[in-house]
Amino acid sequence: MNGTTGAGGQGKSVRVLLAEDQGMMRGALALLLGMEPDLEVVAQVGSGDEVVSAALEQRPDVALLDIEMPGLSGLEAAALLRDHLPGCRVVMVTTFGRPGYLRRAMDAGAAGFVVKDGPVEELAEAVRRVLRGETVIDPALAAAALSAGPNPLTGRERDALNASADGATVADIAVRLRLSESTVRNYLSAAIGKTSTRNRMEAVREARRQGWL
Repeated sequence: MNGTTGAGGQGKSVRVLLAEDQGMMRGALALLLGMEPDLEVVAQVGSGDEVVSAALEQRPDVALLDIEMPGLSGLEAAALLRDHLPGCRVVMVTTFGRPGYLRRAMDAGAAGFVVKDGPVEELAEAVRRVLRGETVIDPALAAAALSAGPNPLTGRERDALNASADGATVADIAVRLRLSESTVRNYLSAAIGKTSTRNRMEAVREARRQGWL
């Protein structure tokens, strides 16, 4: 690549990976970001499963990840990037401005969290800012996350809810998670109580709405 002299140098110096499952949105973002004089989209992927391999091949400076994608979620991909390519800064770009997602994104090592309805100039500036070592968070989402408080579900309670989302029986979930059926029931009961719902399917919906799953 020509012009690797830093964000203030000549040529397109900031290498960007873009992960977005909607092809039209991905193409539009790539085109618009590519018009910025100091940015270059070096990889585009449509599923979370492709993020790490593309990043290891192209070595981007910044990865822009959608949260909800086929295969791995953007949150899961962010955690893997932190392990496999720690020098790559991650910005979550999503239509789902849920407080729980923000906390999980930060836990996964993301340096930024912005929503898609903002102008592309703000996204480009977010790329530059995280590359300078800053943390960039949508202000409205940050305020909502502070008021919402932490995710009340434990890791195992989240596992049990996720495993039950497809209608699996307690026995099926127990096998999948390698737990006893009584333990699974306890986790599901706790999750139902914490989400103030009546059953596990309602608990799944509420946890997803809050961004806890």
